Formats: sequence, C-alpha cells, structure tokens
Amino acid sequence: MPYKMNVKKGDRVKVISGKDRGAESEVLRAFPREGKVIVEGVATVKKAQKPTAENQNGGWVTKEAKIDVSNVMLICPECEKPTRVGHGVDEDGNKVRICKKCGAQF
Repeated sequence: MPYKMNVKKGDRVKVISGKDRGAESEVLRAFPREGKVIVEGVATVKKAQKPTAENQNGGWVTKEAKIDVSNVMLICPECEKPTRVGHGVDEDGNKVRICKKCGAQF
C-alpha cells in the first residue's frame, strides 16, 4: 500500500535526522510504495561497478541511497522555512499543498 507522501520529485527538502541532518537539497526521486525518497547529495554510498560498454574501467561509483520520507521536511518556496504540509482546494477545484507556517499554496 502506498504511503501518504507530501514530498514530490523536484521539491526542496531539509533532512531532519540521520547522518546528513541539516542538509538542504532537491528530491531526485520519490518511491511512494516504499515511503522513501532519494535526495541529491544525501546518504551517499560507494558501490562497486563492473566494467560495461559505457564505463570501460568499472571501479567504485558514489551514488545517493534512499532515505525514509519521515526524515525529510519540505521547505516552503514562499517563506523558505521547513514546514509541515496541509492540504486544501484552490479556486479551480484542484487539490493543493499548503504551508502550515505562512499559508502559501504550492
């Protein structure tokens, strides 16, 4: 069953727990079924890569790992602060996310 995620691909988030606590960056991918996200430059791991047609040498590759969505907090584009997210409906009847601190829609 998919998790209720208030974070989408392209959102700016702040990491609120874990080894990269305090980092602010962009969400690269979201996995609603797992309740996890990949955040740019956060939770980097080193992985051994076999030689392929694109990468002739192989070797060690550094990439971002998934982190739980509960460990990140959305940054409001208006007030630039980490905030909880509310939901509402705009004047056209579309569902929108609302900043709990300043009330801005995004």
